[in-house]
Amino acid sequence: MHERDSSTDRRIALITGASRGIGADTARILAARGDHVIVNYREKRRRAQTIADEIAAAGGSASIAGADVSDEAAARALIADIATDFGRLDVLVLNASGGLERGAAPDYAMSINRDAQLRLTRLALPLMPSGGRIVFVTSHQAHFHGRKPVPADYEPIAASKRAGEDALRALIPELATRGITLTVVSGDMIDGTIIVRLLERRDPGAVTTRRDHGTLPTVEEFATAIADATTAATESGHTVYIGGGDYLAGTSIS
Repeated sequence: MHERDSSTDRRIALITGASRGIGADTARILAARGDHVIVNYREKRRRAQTIADEIAAAGGSASIAGADVSDEAAARALIADIATDFGRLDVLVLNASGGLERGAAPDYAMSINRDAQLRLTRLALPLMPSGGRIVFVTSHQAHFHGRKPVPADYEPIAASKRAGEDALRALIPELATRGITLTVVSGDMIDGTIIVRLLERRDPGAVTTRRDHGTLPTVEEFATAIADATTAATESGHTVYIGGGDYLAGTSIS
């Protein structure tokens, strides 16, 4: 990373999994609003650098940070670098997730979607001042896991992301003592994302079923909702819902 932001009034925002898709668009939006964004990537350094360069060319402030957040040593090094380079972290957007990768270990979904989210949050807390914001990005199929049907191929992701959300919600009392707010942003399948493309290959009927309920939200719409959640005046634990009105109908939402 090693790129110090010279402006003390910019928020420092880390977006995990930000080299493409929702994370990249969230980074662009937050940078356009005046934050310094740290574009985290796992392997695609060149792609992450392109995002940061685009942000800089548009007048924003960005740096890149390579780390597989499911690896404890890498996560610790990521936070240590942020401490060295910036001294604080104002916004943590937990966007990185996984579980549909070919050849992944059986426990990988839980490792990335629950364990990594909780560990990174705990590592980041000492750097986060009062007023800090944490946003957990999830899907309706995960958020409503156990209450609504889930495609078989998506079940490990839904179960593990719900477990990750529950683990983060359990931190709310501790976050409150620090003046830090957690917001969950849950969306229907998001058109154009890698997860939808993978599902279309494995279970095209699952995607068609969601499209039959209405137009799927776009990456830009979902990323805007995530960015908005970093400033909205809401209680800790609030959930923002994007698309998928059929999920919300007749459901006690929380």
